[in-house]
Amino acid sequence: MAKALTTGRPWRVILAFAVPLLLGNVVQQAYQIADAMVVGRVLGVDALASVGATGSFIFLLLGFAWGMTSGFAIPTAQAFGAGDARAVRRSVAAGTILTGAVSVVVTIVAPLLAEPALRLLRTPPELLDEATTFAVVSFLAGSTMMFLNFLSAILRAIGDSRTPLIYLVVSCVLNIVLVLGAVPGLGLGVGGAALATGLSQASAVAMCLVHIRRRVPTLHVRREDWHVTREELRRHLGLGLPMGFQASIIAIGILAVQVRLNDLGPDAVAAYTTATRVDNFTIAFLGSMGIAASMYAAQNLGARLPDRIRTGIGQAVAITAGGAALLGAFIAFAGPSLVRLFVGPGEETVVDMAAYYLHVNGSWYVVLGVLFALRGALQGLGYTSVPTITGALELACRVLAAIALGAVWGYQGLVWGNPLAWLAAVAVLVPAYRRAHRRLDDLRPTQEPAPDARPAADARHAPPVVVVVGESSDGGVLLDAIAPGDAADDATAYAGASAAR
Repeated sequence: MAKALTTGRPWRVILAFAVPLLLGNVVQQAYQIADAMVVGRVLGVDALASVGATGSFIFLLLGFAWGMTSGFAIPTAQAFGAGDARAVRRSVAAGTILTGAVSVVVTIVAPLLAEPALRLLRTPPELLDEATTFAVVSFLAGSTMMFLNFLSAILRAIGDSRTPLIYLVVSCVLNIVLVLGAVPGLGLGVGGAALATGLSQASAVAMCLVHIRRRVPTLHVRREDWHVTREELRRHLGLGLPMGFQASIIAIGILAVQVRLNDLGPDAVAAYTTATRVDNFTIAFLGSMGIAASMYAAQNLGARLPDRIRTGIGQAVAITAGGAALLGAFIAFAGPSLVRLFVGPGEETVVDMAAYYLHVNGSWYVVLGVLFALRGALQGLGYTSVPTITGALELACRVLAAIALGAVWGYQGLVWGNPLAWLAAVAVLVPAYRRAHRRLDDLRPTQEPAPDARPAADARHAPPVVVVVGESSDGGVLLDAIAPGDAADDATAYAGASAAR
């Protein structure tokens, strides 16, 4: 159901939009745990370890593609906010073409890289065969993930955050059913688990397409819309590439942490993994608020409402920071009890180590909340020059913690990589947003678009979306900001509004 973000009290519409996103995050976390339980209990610990050994490598490639497809929705969001139906259709066409091209490349190239890459990552020989099988099948089905992400983004671009949630829930339930059928039922092993995920996502893609076809005429691309120009493709790539690159930087940071964890022993690996699972649940609210801030900023940019942008983003930062403070206090006190839900009795060392992770992270949740909100706002405004800089800072902090702090203080030093990365990112995002805040003065209301240029009546007041990718417990998120003195991004920031007229 579409809901406008250009009218009503800003804090209220932002919160209302964030709720379905929060539920979606929780569903995804629950599904991942259930999927791991099926593989571990049916196939054994080695099979579960084989799947886990592929995580960073798969995220490195599919995360890049996922980030790109999310960035392709930004011009759609800005054009929709400006009320330009033709620009919306052409943006959807350009994003579809580019998503298809990326899917072909990943499907052909990534499976060929699977085994050599896993050997390079020193995957234990006894895990290599199953890990390679899982990675190859995952990459062959990667196009379904990319198109599902892109379709969800453009659905949210018309203000519908509920429909993607419904399809996500259906996909997750179907995936669990298919995993039970493929793994214990047909005996397809870890390859069957990857295949089940691909089939469930393909079903969600089909449902999204049927929904758009029947109920969303605004996104119906006409024949002439497919003749996109190089400039349109360049603009979409200019927004998608930095987001994809940021996801890859996150994956590299995770790899560095994983190497150090392996050196610290099984207790450290178990503690860090368990704490991360708990962490993912608690920060789901922060990530959802970041996405909502992106959507809010994008639509109000298209509608050319600078004062409303300032007010709403300020309220979003306050709500997110307040929620982060409460979550941090909760996780600090409840951390040990939550960890015990994942480990058996007699594992007090693991519990203590995981609780330390949660205590340190929870103490800095307020910084992470500000990071999510400002990152989302800047993405919605279209700034893309700083993600590389910010990502490099985050990567440097995590590698520093893994190599230097981990060598001196062991596990305790490694844990501090997250807060250091968050602080480094916020140190860039705060002045970047302040500059963007001042530049909103250049945004002036424009004349109403011609009636035939408006989107269909059922969607024309709905908010566009900028999807945030890579939200994770380590704060590895896609950070869009404005680089000081970067005139090129000044033009990009308002290109959606000006090009739509």
